[in-house]
Amino acid sequence: MAKTKTAFFCQQCGYETPKWTGKCPSCAAWNSFVEEVVQRDEKGKGGVNWEEEHKEIRKAHKLDEVVHVQEMRMEAPDPELNRVLGGGLVPGSVILVAGDPGIGKSTLFLQCALNWKNIVTLYVSGEESAQQIKMRADRVGVTNNNLYILTATDTHTIFQEVKRVRPQLLIIDSIQTLESAVVESAAGSVSQVRECAAELQRFAKASSIPVFIIGHITKDGSIAGPKVLEHMVDTVLQFEGDRHYAYRILRTLKNRFGSTSELGIYEMVAKGMRPVTNPSEILLSQHDEPLSGIAIAAIMEGLRPMMIEVQALVTQAVYGTPQRTVSGLDPRRLQLLLAVLEKRGGFHFGAKDVFVNIAGGLKVEDPSIELALVCALLSSYEDKALPSNICLVGEIGLSGEIRAVNRIDQRIAEADKLGMDVIFIPKANAKGLENKYKIMVKTVNKVEDVYKMLF
Repeated sequence: MAKTKTAFFCQQCGYETPKWTGKCPSCAAWNSFVEEVVQRDEKGKGGVNWEEEHKEIRKAHKLDEVVHVQEMRMEAPDPELNRVLGGGLVPGSVILVAGDPGIGKSTLFLQCALNWKNIVTLYVSGEESAQQIKMRADRVGVTNNNLYILTATDTHTIFQEVKRVRPQLLIIDSIQTLESAVVESAAGSVSQVRECAAELQRFAKASSIPVFIIGHITKDGSIAGPKVLEHMVDTVLQFEGDRHYAYRILRTLKNRFGSTSELGIYEMVAKGMRPVTNPSEILLSQHDEPLSGIAIAAIMEGLRPMMIEVQALVTQAVYGTPQRTVSGLDPRRLQLLLAVLEKRGGFHFGAKDVFVNIAGGLKVEDPSIELALVCALLSSYEDKALPSNICLVGEIGLSGEIRAVNRIDQRIAEADKLGMDVIFIPKANAKGLENKYKIMVKTVNKVEDVYKMLF
């Protein structure tokens, strides 16, 4: 009888060591090692060997001899999913999707499988029974004769069904519930997640069948399991949003076949996830009367222009140290802009509490939002409302100058489409700009120019 072999694995990065260590030498995490039973197949890799069916002799080639083949993408029925994937699904790609529990990951991909009627899809669930999946499908209200449901957690069973069904798309829900016979540790452990993901990756590359892997996240928001899981896959998508609100955001964190700055927006309705093709309309609140502390910014998320509402509240500090509370922005950026206004404009924000919020629950990294943020702060400081038909674009420098931003044409076009009357842009962006829109374009060079025009 073979002796049981155990090893210690880091739960953060998957580093393996024969004995327990307090600090991981790979990722420097403390108390992250857990002991797991390991039994490796003497032949090497376990599971189903998909390379046997597509066996070829591997040899080195010169780079010039490699023929470039344009990948034919599979266009999904969901336009927002196509956007975040970079234009469609690449055959043989492995996509990891992670998000909070209850955010709608299973609903989104069951709905995608139901609407994708022209391909055979195998939906594997290790968390729900077939009856529960059927109830959700009935709620979505779409039928599909090409969709197969499998409730299993053993990878050998899954691959046997794959050989029988011959699907064109495989969806795994979720990777933390799968178990491989090669590893004897419990489902969800570091070694199990790593081995199951490796088997799915080998299957996808050998058969050219794309695989969606749904994964859990930890309490601090990072993807559960070893970091090597994110390195293995081709694309990592983060599904985020507040369960108390209807809107969800599908964000690209890694993509070998497209941009990593794209996002898709969904609205949770009774029949599942509804793609929001024009997010600017939901991110701009409609006010009956003008309110101070509100400005509209034209930002870019990847290749998508969006109009969002920036809200600011400036009040007299009553508890000694002034508060700086920010939602949806980097707090250090607010500190920088307050310092610029204090130094260059003479506004005394040092004795004021400042609260900033981005409407709609978005997290914005585009620096072009800074001009709108400054105007929202000044509007609340002066207690004067900005006109609701203007929007602002520009990055603020430390000397108070307004710096140029990219893709100014698309921002102006989006503002014009939504019925804005005036857009303020940096003076440096006005060179060679063709004003073919109804909207009036005003150029500004410094924060003082904007202040004189608006206040």
